[in-house]
Amino acid sequence: METIWLKNPLAIFTGTDKDARGGVVIQGDKVIELVGSDNEPSHKIDVVVDTSQHVVTPGLINAHHHFYQTLTRAYPDALNKELFHWLKTLYPVWAGLDDEMMSLATDLALVELMMSGCTTASDHHYLIPTGLEHAIDLQVEAAKKLGVRAIFTRGSMSLGEDDGGLPPRHTIQSEQTIIDDSLRLIRDYHQHGDGAMIQLALAPCSPFSVTTELMRETAWIAKTENVMVHTHLCETIDEEKFCLQQFGLRPVDYLEDVGWLNHRTWLAHGIHFNNEEIKRLGKAKVGICHCPSSNMMLASGICRNKELEAAGANVGLGVDGSASNDGSNMINEVRMALYIQRLRYGSADVTHFDALRWATSGSAKAMGRHDIGTLAVGKQADIAMFRLDDIRFSGAHDPLAALILCGAHQADRVMIAGLWRVHDGHVIGVDLEHLLHKHHNAAKRLAMKAQKAR
Repeated sequence: METIWLKNPLAIFTGTDKDARGGVVIQGDKVIELVGSDNEPSHKIDVVVDTSQHVVTPGLINAHHHFYQTLTRAYPDALNKELFHWLKTLYPVWAGLDDEMMSLATDLALVELMMSGCTTASDHHYLIPTGLEHAIDLQVEAAKKLGVRAIFTRGSMSLGEDDGGLPPRHTIQSEQTIIDDSLRLIRDYHQHGDGAMIQLALAPCSPFSVTTELMRETAWIAKTENVMVHTHLCETIDEEKFCLQQFGLRPVDYLEDVGWLNHRTWLAHGIHFNNEEIKRLGKAKVGICHCPSSNMMLASGICRNKELEAAGANVGLGVDGSASNDGSNMINEVRMALYIQRLRYGSADVTHFDALRWATSGSAKAMGRHDIGTLAVGKQADIAMFRLDDIRFSGAHDPLAALILCGAHQADRVMIAGLWRVHDGHVIGVDLEHLLHKHHNAAKRLAMKAQKAR
């Protein structure tokens, strides 16, 4: 196997306390050595890559997204609304999704993420109207084609608005259909163990869109099949009111009641926890995905990252859906996380190291992965490299801080499992102009279908 030395980076964030100012040595799909400053590798080197103009980090890890929403960015009817009203506006639009739209949306979201330094992407796809039953299969195909590491969550909605839920009837599925397909997808695609490129998790959308029975059954399947579970929780006060009215329980109490309060669970948003709930979540080692841009766009609130981490919860980072962000840029999301968390805790108590940790090892641990998220011997060779030669960086003194504070938007090179997937800012093997043209046309077609259905 070829041995590659990423030599003498301009700056490096390993996510560990090891000195790696001399660079990183990769063999196959793993990191085999960190080189200290002024040192030479102890391994025989086949290829030297000069990284003296690059800031090097672990590959960024996106712990929550909705790829299909790239087709409804800045959608006029959904502007200037908070979550429940925003969802009610867009559910009928998304009901028009078809296979081609799903494939294009997935391709575009993954390419956009990879260009921003992301090496592992999680997607929460819960909207499966008639005709889109193989949505997750299409996503797996796209990830394999691009060579990106992915955790696809088989989402679901089973509680329609006529039964007290939020989604319209034509966007939901029966519980048995959801269960059967979940088991099929796990057995067809889920890879266990270190280095897994494709994994499956189970992800009922939220307490206001699935039944209690489905939540319990999902927890049982996850335990039996040894996979993770994921859902939205405590994103808004409206959700809290819904749970109290529908179940007589606060959202975290409901989570415990259905068997989800354990280490196999990671939650999106997690904004409106009280102090006692934070302690329980931390004790259970539940993961929380902070989604700062989405939370600001929908005015949902600010996640309590520091208290959650202090309690023992694993806090990660996600861009959330591209209709509530409205982008899929992970390095930009790191900056948003830094700033919104400073708004809560003060500028002296939240650093760029914290924000990078949430986007790397934090996301990895939240989703049950321990083989990615840091640059350390034995870990997967997932690496992002950024140049600081844009005008925005001129005059910057600390390269690692500048990466975040000056607003990096694009990675120069990205390696996934030891293979280069982005070079000179371009995803290898992708005709971006062609993809953008097809994706734009699909977005227009989806909007036209929605208008005709009114």
